[in-house]
Amino acid sequence: MRFGSLIAEARGRDGPGGLLTLSRYSDLLRRPSFGSFLAAGALQFAAPSTVLVVFIFEVVLAYPAGDRATYGAIALTFLGLSSALPTFVAAFFSGALADRHDRAELMRVVNLVSILGVTAAAVDLVLAPSQAVGFPISPGFYLPLWVLLLYPCWATIIASATLFRPAYNTAIPRLVETKDLGTANGLIYATAALLSAVGTLLVGVLLSFYAPVFALGVAFLLFFATQVALLRVRGDFAVKRTAPVRSVAKEAVEGFSYLRKRPELLQITIAALVVNFFSAIALVELGLYVASWLGLAEGIWYGAMITASTLGVALGFALISRFRFEPHAGRVIILLSLCMGVALFALGLVHSVWLALPIIFVYGMMPGMIVTVFLSTVQATVPDSMMGRVFSADEVGSYSLVPFGQTAGGALTVAFGVQGTYLGAGGAIVVFGLLMLTSFGALRRLGYRPHVEEEPASTAATA
Repeated sequence: MRFGSLIAEARGRDGPGGLLTLSRYSDLLRRPSFGSFLAAGALQFAAPSTVLVVFIFEVVLAYPAGDRATYGAIALTFLGLSSALPTFVAAFFSGALADRHDRAELMRVVNLVSILGVTAAAVDLVLAPSQAVGFPISPGFYLPLWVLLLYPCWATIIASATLFRPAYNTAIPRLVETKDLGTANGLIYATAALLSAVGTLLVGVLLSFYAPVFALGVAFLLFFATQVALLRVRGDFAVKRTAPVRSVAKEAVEGFSYLRKRPELLQITIAALVVNFFSAIALVELGLYVASWLGLAEGIWYGAMITASTLGVALGFALISRFRFEPHAGRVIILLSLCMGVALFALGLVHSVWLALPIIFVYGMMPGMIVTVFLSTVQATVPDSMMGRVFSADEVGSYSLVPFGQTAGGALTVAFGVQGTYLGAGGAIVVFGLLMLTSFGALRRLGYRPHVEEEPASTAATA
């Protein structure tokens, strides 16, 4: 696509210094309930990352220093696996639930489940039962009982967050017009990324000086504030159905059937499946990249890389709304995927952290922009009664290979080293991006024309 013309169009639309973009943000925030709705989404999306920092830190420290590299690594693997199946099941059914229940009520219920999961984890950390449970995985391997009890808490939190997303994303068009979807999505998810960065940093500080339950309190406050914000949202979020209600499982399958009828959306899911797989191969080894390839053993540098990537994601969410991506949505996704591959490949070529930091910042911008384009396009082109199932079908398809990518990352690093992993993963994404450019015709043609609509029903209801 002609990216230069895209920039010119953006300048023509936004005017000097992007003042019109700032005005559009202000207009959105002045809408009844949008500020509370934005806060609810940003807080809920940011909270799980703060929980994960606490859990990872505490699980590793559950073992003596000499056992952390072995037993700690196995325990962390179990932490990831504990949420894999619940997340997959939740993703499969989440869209069907969002398409048959009032979305505001559904969000409030599943957020309460998140609060209960954090509360249970806090009780576990306070009581910290000291019994050890042996597992015949590695000679002498054991799990402290309190670590074992953290796993269902993590599974509950992640599964409830997975159920929250389709309900939230399908509710956005009830508050804003089609022409403002890109701006609204960008603002919401940029705020979430910034909150995640600040929250994880605060958790790290609290873990350094206080008991872990105080650090977990950050997540509790984020989820609690989400509930308060949801209670302040007013509007009509009920689903207006025309088809008869069937079983949740049958309706969930309809999301996949709809993707088959929309080849451009199916090709986005396939693209995300492949790109996420190769990204997972590289990023699961980011700690080793910093310690081994860059030669920096201090944890602050790993934290700096994570923070740079998160800030890049936040900027990507906000930046893409400055460009008139809507008519060219598919080609923009292809271009940004190519840039992701180039950035990963570049990480394998540099030995300086001062070069790696801006590269991973740029890398982070790409998924932020892609998600905004994807969400806005689905919200503008998919019927309201089907939208939740499309989101969940895409999530199931897009992320199903991520665990396999993380597993492959370790094997490839052993075989080819850290540099080989990053060069291979980045190069593979670039090759696949070129394949999309030449073979994914439906995706290249994907786009929509934003238009001014009548005032959203939920806005009118609260005026």
